[in-house]
Amino acid sequence: MIWQTSRFSIDLSRPRVMGIVNVTPDSFSDGGKYFAKDSEQQTAFDHCARLIEEGADMLDIGGESTRPGAPPVPLAEELARVLPVVRHAVTLGVPVSVDTYKPEVMEAVLDLGADIINDIWALRQPGAAAVVAAHPACGVCLMHMHREPQTMQAAPMEGDVLPQVLSFLSQIAKELQALGVAAGRIALDPGIGFGKTVAQNFSLLARQRELLAAGYPLLAGWSRKSSLAAVTGTSLASVAQLDIADRMVPSITAAVLAVDRGARIVRVHDVRETVQALKVWSAAH
Repeated sequence: MIWQTSRFSIDLSRPRVMGIVNVTPDSFSDGGKYFAKDSEQQTAFDHCARLIEEGADMLDIGGESTRPGAPPVPLAEELARVLPVVRHAVTLGVPVSVDTYKPEVMEAVLDLGADIINDIWALRQPGAAAVVAAHPACGVCLMHMHREPQTMQAAPMEGDVLPQVLSFLSQIAKELQALGVAAGRIALDPGIGFGKTVAQNFSLLARQRELLAAGYPLLAGWSRKSSLAAVTGTSLASVAQLDIADRMVPSITAAVLAVDRGARIVRVHDVRETVQALKVWSAAH
C-alpha cells in the first residue's frame, strides 16, 4: 500500500511513525514547549530535527490545540505559528504533514511544499475540500470528530460507534474522490478522543480491523490521550500534571496494539520509544 503525497510516495508495507510538532502554547500534553512567538522558532526547528533523528518517518506540525474545550485560534495567529516551521521542515528530507482545518492555512502550507493535510474536520469546513482537490498530489488524512472541540466531550457519541465512524469516513472519502482526489492520496483516522467515551475509544481499538473495510490506510492517534489515563488508574483531572514518563508506556502500548490491528501510521509524541517498540513487534511478524 502506497500513500501518495506532494513529494513522497510513502510505502506503507511497514508501519510508519508520525512525530508530533505542536507549535502552540496550550496543547494538552506539551503546550508551550515548542512554541515561540515571532521569529524565535529555533526550539521548534530543533524538535523537528530531533524527531527525525529518533526515527520519525514524517512530521505533523500543528498551530492550534484541538484538545476538548480548546478555543479556536485566529487565522493570522495560526499562520504566524505554522509557516516558519513548515518552511524549515520541508528541507529536512521527510514528508511534512500539517494539522489544520482552515483552508487558508492548507493553501499556504501546500504552497511551501507540505506533503499532507491532516484535518480533524475531514475537510468539512467551507473551501477546505476544494483546496485539497485543486492540488495535484497532496496526501490528506480525514478524521472522524463528533461535534466540535468546544463541545465534543460534553455530549459524546451514543451507541456502537464503529459503524458510525466507518460510514462517516467512507462517505467523506467517496465525496473527495468525486472531486478528483485519487484514492491513493487518502488516509483515515477514527478520531480517538474526539467526541467519544473511554469505552468507545477502546471499542474502536479492539475492533479496528473492521475499519479496514473502507479500503484506505488507517492513522491512529493514541499518544498521551486521557482515555489511557482512565484505564491506568490516573484521575482525568490530574492528567495534565503527569510527567511525560508516566504517559509513555500506555501510549506506546496503544500504538503497538493499533499497528497490530492494521494501522499503518501512528501519530506520536514519543518517537524513539515507539520506533523501538515497533521493531520488536516487527521481529515477531
